[in-house]
Amino acid sequence: MIECREVHKYYGDYHALRGINLTIREGEFFSLLGPSGCGKTTLLRTIAGFEDISSGVVLIDGKDMADVPANKRPTNMVFQSYAIFPHLTVAENVAFGLRRDPRSKAEKAAAVEEALKMVGLAGYGKRAAHALSGGQRQRVALARALILKPKVLLLDEPLSALDRKMREQMQVELIKLQRQVGITFVLVTHDQEEALVMSDRIAVMFEGQIAQLDYPEALYSRPVSRRVADFIGVMNFLPVTILSEDAETVRVDVEGLGEIDLPHSQVAAKGEDDEQPMIGFRPEAMSIFPEGQPQTAPRQNGAVIDEVVYYGDMTYYDARLDEVDGTLSAPVRISMRNVFGRDIPDVGTRATVGWSPSSLILFR
Repeated sequence: MIECREVHKYYGDYHALRGINLTIREGEFFSLLGPSGCGKTTLLRTIAGFEDISSGVVLIDGKDMADVPANKRPTNMVFQSYAIFPHLTVAENVAFGLRRDPRSKAEKAAAVEEALKMVGLAGYGKRAAHALSGGQRQRVALARALILKPKVLLLDEPLSALDRKMREQMQVELIKLQRQVGITFVLVTHDQEEALVMSDRIAVMFEGQIAQLDYPEALYSRPVSRRVADFIGVMNFLPVTILSEDAETVRVDVEGLGEIDLPHSQVAAKGEDDEQPMIGFRPEAMSIFPEGQPQTAPRQNGAVIDEVVYYGDMTYYDARLDEVDGTLSAPVRISMRNVFGRDIPDVGTRATVGWSPSSLILFR
């Protein structure tokens, strides 16, 4: 549905987009994820036609968008601010894009009601727009965009102004809506959790470039670089010494974990030449057991609990692992789900940490 070929964008001397190559499939929920200033909104606006590109090609549905203005492209956009007109009713806001449509007044009214029903606002047409909650304004903005039946809906951080509970609710509603209408959604967000929950695929961007484009599960479990790993969720890093390497495995000595043989499938694809090699693993890759309690993890280490942070369904621990020389490693973050009957160790408690080498990633 969307293809970008070697897209560059300059603002004077500032290189905002640096050779973007990207394909977004028809009917896909696709996310552009990255920190502020990485170029994700600029890329969205070039697709929409609000920004000209300096070089390269943008195609939508197989057609080159060069010299095609925003109002002639098969896209529509939902802005971060929603851009709702407070002096109009809900129905008038939704119908705004139909003002030049040749359909009759009755046909337009039916289209408005259908769009409102689609976003869960049936019967809200006569309500004043200024009287709506944040979540309702967001739904009106969606209805206004969808009433024109675009091939692509572009979403520029549409949930950032909502509180946490409403944001989580709207994430689910957007997923359902996208499946219902079947059109391509392209979401810009800096929220990693939001992107992982909602997307079919995600492009992670830094400094105007795509660092990794992949499925959510692959991004989380097998990031291609330390920078991607550090940005997506929480990742522990421990210093490592590379001892040897052959065609199948890399043997490493990890601070706090000892010597391990890792297959090449657990070695990140993109190395950082100026950084020390590190082993990375997610907090849930380790489990904490009170000292003396039997457990069956492939590898175990003694540890001391430094910090305990309770989140209701989860508890996060900072633990320092026993070193061979009797010292303790730097703290690592471990997460455990709070199931019924499981005790939460206190700060200062000695415990056994269980883990598997299959959860580790080597960054070098």
